[in-house]
Amino acid sequence: MFHKILIANRGEIACRIIKTARRLGVKTVAIYSEADKDALHVEMADEAVFIGPPPAAQSYLMIEKIVAACRGNGAEAVHPGYGFLSERAAFPRALAKAGVVFIGPNPDAIEAMGDKIESKKFANAAKVSTVPGFLGVIDSPDEAAKIADEIGYPVMIKASAGGGGKGMRIAHSRKEVAEGFARARSEAKSSFGDDRVFVEKFIVNPRHVEIQVLGDKHGHVIYLGERECSIQRRNQKVIEEAPSPLLDEATRRKMGEQAVALAKAVGYDSAGTVEFVAGQDRSFYFLEMNTRLQVEHPVTELVTGVDLVEQMLRIAAGEKLAIRQEDVKLEGWAVESRVYAEDPTRNFLPSTGRLVKYRPPEEGRRGAITVRNDTGVYEGGEISIHYDPMIAKLVTHAPERLAAIEAQADALDSFVIDGIRHNIPFLSALMQHERWREGRLSTGFIAEEFPDGFAPLEATGEIAHRLAAIAAFVDHRYNERKRGVSGQMRPPATVRFERDRVAMLGGEPYDLKIAERGEGLDVTLAEGRSLHLKSRWRPGEIVWSGAVDGATIAVQVRPILNGFLLSHRGVNVEARVYTRREAELAALMPAKKAADTSKALLCPMPGLVKAISVAEGQDVKAGEALCMVEAMKMENVLRAERDVTVKKILAKEGDSLAVDAVIMEFA
Repeated sequence: MFHKILIANRGEIACRIIKTARRLGVKTVAIYSEADKDALHVEMADEAVFIGPPPAAQSYLMIEKIVAACRGNGAEAVHPGYGFLSERAAFPRALAKAGVVFIGPNPDAIEAMGDKIESKKFANAAKVSTVPGFLGVIDSPDEAAKIADEIGYPVMIKASAGGGGKGMRIAHSRKEVAEGFARARSEAKSSFGDDRVFVEKFIVNPRHVEIQVLGDKHGHVIYLGERECSIQRRNQKVIEEAPSPLLDEATRRKMGEQAVALAKAVGYDSAGTVEFVAGQDRSFYFLEMNTRLQVEHPVTELVTGVDLVEQMLRIAAGEKLAIRQEDVKLEGWAVESRVYAEDPTRNFLPSTGRLVKYRPPEEGRRGAITVRNDTGVYEGGEISIHYDPMIAKLVTHAPERLAAIEAQADALDSFVIDGIRHNIPFLSALMQHERWREGRLSTGFIAEEFPDGFAPLEATGEIAHRLAAIAAFVDHRYNERKRGVSGQMRPPATVRFERDRVAMLGGEPYDLKIAERGEGLDVTLAEGRSLHLKSRWRPGEIVWSGAVDGATIAVQVRPILNGFLLSHRGVNVEARVYTRREAELAALMPAKKAADTSKALLCPMPGLVKAISVAEGQDVKAGEALCMVEAMKMENVLRAERDVTVKKILAKEGDSLAVDAVIMEFA
């Protein structure tokens, strides 16, 4: 085993690799850019090396700087993580020249499988079923449109290099091909330094199922079951699970054996993933092979008990695989949610800034439930504009799928993030979605189920009753604390108006009666429904954790004017608890109207203005592009929502804007 390794990455995956290396007694060297000088992976590693300015092309993608860091710090091997240089054959070759081991597959396998165009040609030659498409580099929008016409719409325009949803566009017409071609090339160039793209048929209503493989340097290859990654947005995975609710044992074996055959054909010798697009009838086609560790590897680790990072280290050190195919057993079910710094109510646009509060749920095993949180951030740290917006990967494991989903919902309810916008409300809502819970999935799930974007769920039914009762509990505890202030004249017992309350959830009133019982509180609703609440919650705590009628739940409680903001199961609602008379008076108060912003284009997220597409005085039709803003490596075209005339342009290309900054005004 190596004595010291360098990790050529950042964020959560760098922290994840450090944990396994530390357990194996291997020292670690981190690299960091100017933007990451205070990052968690820098603090966790035994040593750290500065490699350049924030843009990845000038730091994390600089092979010569990383090789120099290995020489200067005595690192015997390099783990690339995912993204950045993980799938560039030039990187392991440069390391080999310097006498440094690459903790990943050999460069020939990377070249054969890591390039999407070449991998499809290779798979075709190996008689592996592939998605219909044009297996060649396309140089112009006209050529792309001609090929798309021949294949038939819809088509997928994809970057040949990289992954993570970058450089990918679906086109349903010639017009969309031209625009998608330009965006895919531009994103591919900025993310991977390679602007080659190709076109393939987009399979309607598909599922994304992938097989995890492990190969050593002695010709042994096994597969570790599958992951379903069909819940995607803009081709970027949001929720993953293992195993897949689609597959039966026969299909699993067939896919696994095909993945192993492909890996053996290219002499694959590390952890890798063979991705398939699957039909609802369990038919499947080879999509691509990712010659690296996947973002979603934790779900496989939890259902197999295999530490994939450890296996990568052992394989790179020359050890034979100690696991045989017959040793692989899938136990229970694992679900992973990707927690992103993005605003789901603004079409998931990126959010940046300081993590004022960052308190993930407690990790570990409790009974049959396991909670794991892979992260690379900390409270007080900053989410940068320069890199991927992922904050954490929250993973839960349970004996059954629905139990894992419920555990995931509970963990999300306990996950506190303040200071930036994040997608936890959306993830929580997904956990309640019947189609997701039933396993009726496709890669179009989010677009189909949230066609108008995401809005927080309304407080209705059982959830509304719970939240009204918890609001009364919280208010009661605050009242108890107030009664403890010295110098007051106290009544001998709780007075009537303190027992009879009205909880307002948004604009909906719930008449309540409260009564102490034992260590808990009985809350009776007007319709006679009674709930018993027990909790050790104290005023000031963000998470109310306790039991409602014996069921353990968590609700986030944040103070607002005269009340609390409650967050639970995808519901965000303002709660205020009044006496009967206060409720009558509150109902007479005028509602504050939101400011009219219809005559201005506001920047929907912190970002860099890449292009202004209009001029002052220009008439613009609905749907036409106004400008383009780049954030976290994604280019976002802002369009006119209606016919307008541009009155004044307040931003210029190259400007760095804050969220809600005015870009232009309309007449």
